[in-house]
Amino acid sequence: MGIQVTVDLVIFSVQESALKVWLVKRDNRPFKGHLAIPERVINKNESLDQAALRELKEETRARQVYLEQLYSFGDRKRDPRGRVVTVAYYALLPGDQAKRVSPNGSGAAWRSVDALPPLVFDQKRIVNYAVERLRTKLEYTTAGFQLLPRKFTLSELQAVYETILGKKLDKRNFRKKMDLLGVLKPLREWRRTGRKPARLYMFKGKKFERLKDKGILFPF
Repeated sequence: MGIQVTVDLVIFSVQESALKVWLVKRDNRPFKGHLAIPERVINKNESLDQAALRELKEETRARQVYLEQLYSFGDRKRDPRGRVVTVAYYALLPGDQAKRVSPNGSGAAWRSVDALPPLVFDQKRIVNYAVERLRTKLEYTTAGFQLLPRKFTLSELQAVYETILGKKLDKRNFRKKMDLLGVLKPLREWRRTGRKPARLYMFKGKKFERLKDKGILFPF
């Protein structure tokens, strides 16, 4: 058997004040019936990105989702089937789209990254690596916006950052930095969230802004 190449996909979403990852139940051996992040063998006529996008669409049916190549994992003993190298990707699924990717009879489900069950192969390492990449990404890009619905409140935006970073942030300081970025578009729409309505916003960036290019860092 030669070297086989696969893609593994870490799909993140923020739900119920927790950073969650999408897990599926394996249909094939080895570890049939065990929970795992989605995996796909590369077809000979497709690129790595094409394989990752195909798997993402099959799992979520979502469009225009943030997807980034993470790292390659190729330890000789990582897979009992033989020499299998996997190229891992991570995707950021907005909350409104994540709600449509629901647990089903196949055993697939959203699980908190802080309470993951045992995963197959070296996938726990892959998920941990993806979490660290996401946290680092928040410090110098606006990638966190990709986990929000198209319209959101400032409190919802801050909650996403706090959930991923695992700590509370100063409200005034956070909003001041967001104002400096100039990537928020205030709308003439409001949402009732408590004693008084909260203004809704949209993200003005096409994909994400590199905060370093604007001279702004977020050392939270």
